[in-house]
Amino acid sequence: MAIQSIKVPDIGGAEGVEVIEISVKVGDVVAEGDSIVVLETDKASMEIPADVAGKVVAIKINVGDKVSQGDLLIDVEAEGAGAAAEPAPVAAPAPAAPAPAAASAEVAVVVPDIGGAEGVDVIEVNVNVGDEVSAGDTLIVLETDKASMEVPAEVAGKVVSLAIKVGDKVSQGSAIGVIATTGAAPKADAAKAEAPKAEAPKPAAAPAPVAAKVEEIVQTGDVYAGPAVRKLARQLGVDLGKVSGTGPRGRLLKDDVRTYVKPIVQAAQSGAAVGGAGIPRVPAVDFAKFGEIETVKMSKVKKITADNMTRNWLNIPHVTQWDDADITDLEAFRNSLKAEAEKRGSKLTPLPFLLKAAAAALVAEPSFNVSLHHDGESIVHKKYVHIGIAVDTPNGLMVPVIRNVDKKGLWELTDDINAIVKKARDGKLLPADMQGGCFTISSLGAAGGNGFTPIVNAPEVAILGVSRAQMKPVWNGKEFVPRNMLPLSLSYDHRAINGADAGRFFTYLTAVVADVRRLLL
Repeated sequence: MAIQSIKVPDIGGAEGVEVIEISVKVGDVVAEGDSIVVLETDKASMEIPADVAGKVVAIKINVGDKVSQGDLLIDVEAEGAGAAAEPAPVAAPAPAAPAPAAASAEVAVVVPDIGGAEGVDVIEVNVNVGDEVSAGDTLIVLETDKASMEVPAEVAGKVVSLAIKVGDKVSQGSAIGVIATTGAAPKADAAKAEAPKAEAPKPAAAPAPVAAKVEEIVQTGDVYAGPAVRKLARQLGVDLGKVSGTGPRGRLLKDDVRTYVKPIVQAAQSGAAVGGAGIPRVPAVDFAKFGEIETVKMSKVKKITADNMTRNWLNIPHVTQWDDADITDLEAFRNSLKAEAEKRGSKLTPLPFLLKAAAAALVAEPSFNVSLHHDGESIVHKKYVHIGIAVDTPNGLMVPVIRNVDKKGLWELTDDINAIVKKARDGKLLPADMQGGCFTISSLGAAGGNGFTPIVNAPEVAILGVSRAQMKPVWNGKEFVPRNMLPLSLSYDHRAINGADAGRFFTYLTAVVADVRRLLL
């Protein structure tokens, strides 16, 4: 049977995506298109389907692993691939010596060419006897007065012995240790009929030395650290300028970084630390003492959404304005299109009309189609109109983006909405599907009540909240008449948008919603 490997497909350029669920086990038979694993980014969950049918023979990942495009997921014994037919018997050739099994060879590892430096300090030994290493893994770190050098393993295998320790001084050719590596069996020579003559085994020769990786030490104030320490600091988000070094000549060691981080982590884990922006944490409460409870762990998407909402609320000075849009004529027009929508196999909701109205308002009032630059000194003006729509899904709130809304008609927008909402609810959104928005519409529909305050979805600067439409008496100058009124709430970032800008935007938007013929002007 043919074994085929299923790998991570194109996932929109995302890297290091977490495996949150493995949907199959060894022995399962899968059909093409069946979900095999579920991946989750900060913003979305993605089901990865099988691209071949067959029996699962190996699973190459675990829940919690981080994967990227091209990483191996599972091996499948593909359906319909039979065993190869046995060849017809042929005359036996003269017996040849069997190919030897893979043999274990001990390779001596020495200090490679280090630019002619002599008596260089060994400042780190990164492996121990018994460790398994891959080719390229760092064995030791050397340091001269001007540079740190990581010496990599030239072969993969098991560290048998070490001939070096921290504080030693070495030069090119100095012994580092011995690695036991398994070599591939030599191929049989089909051209030779006679068995090869036995030869005395030769000691394994060390491969040509690999040049050490050199990284110049960067002196920033009193910071004096090698590449491994700097990498650890970057991973932990530590400012090395605040860490005290205990190594030779005040050099920063990995343990110095860990010692610096430990009390910070302990303080954060205790109830004494404060929350974001210096706000005191909500005190812990033992709810079980009041009655029966059940604690359910939040999904990663819900936790990220909570963090984003907190960050946006704390960082953006929100202002919200409310108004009612008269959608009496819009609803009459929409209802007149029901038969046409049914012929197309779709349903026309008010949302495409709101998207068109918002797009027209963003073009008419470009102060809304901006983002604050991360330098805090500039405003980015956008020449495109992409609008996000908030979608309630089993995995939490998602905001996929509809592209180029200003250039599309109602039917095309209807198709786009239906497709992206289905994708969101099926857990198949990619990170790219939720990026690039200029504005967001959050529609609560029939469950929306009379109004709410939507939170701006940074880096956008405004969001429209849509509540439940209802019939209200409206004065027409002579009498009160029943009109279908839609409550709208517009929240915006007051750093980028002032009240006059918002007034113009909102007035234009409600006017277009009330009379969609204005979209033709």
